[in-house]
Amino acid sequence: MFTIKNLRFYVLLFIAFSSCAKDLDDNPVSSNDINDFIYKGLRSYYLYNDLVPDLVENKSAQPDYNAYLNANTPENFFENLIYQRQTVDRFSWLTSDYLALEQQFQGTTLQNGMVYGLDRVSPGSNDLYGFVKYILPNSSASAEGVLRGHLFTKVNNQTLTVSNYRSLLEKTSYSIELADYNTTTNTFNSNGTTFNLTKQTYTENPIFKAEILNVDTEKVGYLVYNRFTNEFDEQLNATFGNFVANNIDQLVLDLRYNPGGSVNTATLLGSLITGQFNNMVFSKLNYNSNLTSSNQNYTFTNSINNQTLNSLNLSTIYVLTTDNTASASEMIINSLRPYINVVQIGTTTVGKSQASITMYDSPNYTRNNVNPLHLYAMQPLVAKTVNKNDVGVPSTGLVPSVTITEDALNLNELGSLTEPLLAEALAQIDANNKVVQPQVRKPITKSIHSSSFLKFNEDMYINNLPNN
Repeated sequence: MFTIKNLRFYVLLFIAFSSCAKDLDDNPVSSNDINDFIYKGLRSYYLYNDLVPDLVENKSAQPDYNAYLNANTPENFFENLIYQRQTVDRFSWLTSDYLALEQQFQGTTLQNGMVYGLDRVSPGSNDLYGFVKYILPNSSASAEGVLRGHLFTKVNNQTLTVSNYRSLLEKTSYSIELADYNTTTNTFNSNGTTFNLTKQTYTENPIFKAEILNVDTEKVGYLVYNRFTNEFDEQLNATFGNFVANNIDQLVLDLRYNPGGSVNTATLLGSLITGQFNNMVFSKLNYNSNLTSSNQNYTFTNSINNQTLNSLNLSTIYVLTTDNTASASEMIINSLRPYINVVQIGTTTVGKSQASITMYDSPNYTRNNVNPLHLYAMQPLVAKTVNKNDVGVPSTGLVPSVTITEDALNLNELGSLTEPLLAEALAQIDANNKVVQPQVRKPITKSIHSSSFLKFNEDMYINNLPNN
């Protein structure tokens, strides 16, 4: 719903952007200045700064420093300072528009409301098909009638391929053509249904679904939580307040499509699930070798903004995961394991234990006194999270207790008792609900998630830099 508060936000955003744009036009900044900000910031705070020769060497103290800065564009300069991009640091980024980045961290993006995945039509094929994971309310997709489980192979009447999917789906407006899958011939066939979708500025509530399910003699809370966003922390507490008021016995936490977010919110959620470990270590944050004195602990809490948390005091939690489950979502699982029984159901997670922070071109790298001549900022990895036993999330991801692969032909509605991952969780809770899992006809493995179009999607971020 569009409110006066929303209007005020966008007016202020427009004024801020216009002001910055005016400064950019009047006083263009050189790559030299931006690269200087990148170099000094990474040399101080980058998690892997002692493994990058140029950062160890301290180029800024050498006579040819200006020539060094002028040799590359900011984007190339930044990439040259990243440690093992393909294997170790897959997540540090530079942006030329920090206003858009800030909106994204607040849950505000440009989208049409269709959250989808893409996979190859068949192994080795260059053709892709899309499958709808969920639909955001009050969006273009919800108005059109797009549903979870819909399949599509064409966008703007063009067959999706590994080479064109990004250019087609990045457009502000496009049409999708639905398809049916023939299990006999293993082919997709158009069914003639099309939907016209238009992206708009949208603030997503990460609390997608919260329900109470009756399972034999027990009440089970079911929460689909799709992003760790500070702005919805009080609403998250209120959601748990409803669970407490209804005396739920168990909780199924659905993080299958949650790419991460705020470490503070992850700590809050861990505290809401438990409650019996107040002030004990939830997670540890370890910085680079020059900042070990700044390493810090995140502790379980019993309040938020002077409000008491509606904690459940659970001794077991059931968590649903896929290969879209990343960073702060993995932190929840890893940090709770030393304290309670965590039953992970689904498929292996992404494998991201590092935390990042937004660094601006300012004297102390914060938003205060930021350089008005450009909109560059960077989001480098600056710390690694481990649980109270100093165990981190492996780079290969967290392996589930019970492996169930999502089936593109049998997604079912989130919250449906017959949805395979939830059905298995309920079966784990009550043996009387034991179900025989159907054959997976079109398994979803390592798919492209629609949020991958958002550059900082799989971030786990902290709010403050350590003292340097």
